[in-house]
Amino acid sequence: MKPTLFVLAAGMGSRYGGLKQLDGLGPSGETIMDYSIFDAIRGGFGKIVFVIRKDFEDDFRKIVLSKYENHNPVEVVFQALDNLPAGYTCPEGRVKPWGTNHAVLMGKDVIKEPFAVINADDFYGRDSFAVLGKYLSELPEGSKNDYCMVGFRIGNTLSESGSVARGICSANEEGNLTTVVERTEIMRINGVVSYKDENGEWVGVEDNTPVSMNMWGFTPDYFKYSEDYFTEFLDANKDNLKAEYFIPLMVNKLINEKTANVKVLDTTSKWFGVTYAADRQSVVDKIQALVDAGEYPSKLF
Repeated sequence: MKPTLFVLAAGMGSRYGGLKQLDGLGPSGETIMDYSIFDAIRGGFGKIVFVIRKDFEDDFRKIVLSKYENHNPVEVVFQALDNLPAGYTCPEGRVKPWGTNHAVLMGKDVIKEPFAVINADDFYGRDSFAVLGKYLSELPEGSKNDYCMVGFRIGNTLSESGSVARGICSANEEGNLTTVVERTEIMRINGVVSYKDENGEWVGVEDNTPVSMNMWGFTPDYFKYSEDYFTEFLDANKDNLKAEYFIPLMVNKLINEKTANVKVLDTTSKWFGVTYAADRQSVVDKIQALVDAGEYPSKLF
């Protein structure tokens, strides 16, 4: 069975402005998602599932899904603030989405096979989808607790226009993830890649430090763990209107409890993306260079 690609596309992209997931950046108006889908298909993925917000479903179906439907099976699920476990209600005043692992939970009824999770607005590159697709497709049928993550080098994942959020990772000698810590402000300061810690202090790290770009591989048992832990998260954060249920929170719990292994997959791909409006032209130029080099056709779909 081919693995499924699960695309997190529910964000508005507030720092960039507008629905950046629908912005045409390729020579024929391709979005970053188009390149991810193209790379995933040639990397062996089958069904594509998107999680979006209900309020832009019409535009999404018209602009995005219509391109893929003749190539691969596609499905859409929806993330909403009130999509909570039985007995829970959205706290008054909560406007911030519940986070990436809440978005992942939205796929539990339609994904029954090994699956990858990616962001809609990150350009991951061909090799990253190849190594991820290979790992997931080679898992024995019925595998559980055997996950993976594509590790990118932090120095290759920054924006020239401002800070970025990344999951900073450590791995053991076997290449399994030992920790992943979400850092929401990372930038280069005086030539050194640095993140802001819990005390507001800037901490420097090496350029080759592996980071999570939210490019994960899971088996379907991950949904049950996430569902169960979400209730604990809600109980612990009922008074915090900005707390987010990030994928690394769930992954760290499973690793620390020795419930699951998460293999860190090496890739030659270099990440880039549009975090801020000022990043846009650089991304357009990088995509055009890849097209000129023959990595992609001038029109994908």
